[in-house]
Amino acid sequence: MYYTERLRELREDNDLTQEQVANALGLKREQYRRYEAGINEIKASHIIKIARFYHISTDYLLGLTDEK
Repeated sequence: MYYTERLRELREDNDLTQEQVANALGLKREQYRRYEAGINEIKASHIIKIARFYHISTDYLLGLTDEK
């Protein structure tokens, strides 16, 4: 599973909008949308922020494991 799918899945499972996630991470909604759509590659610092936000491992976010 590619990280873009995990981003969308995590957001939807937590009943959040792209705007809410972007605000929580200190990003603009458009920047987050581009990450989720796979238009822009996600920065390592943002991978860490997202993992902390959802309380998951970066390996899970990147699709390297199915264990959160």
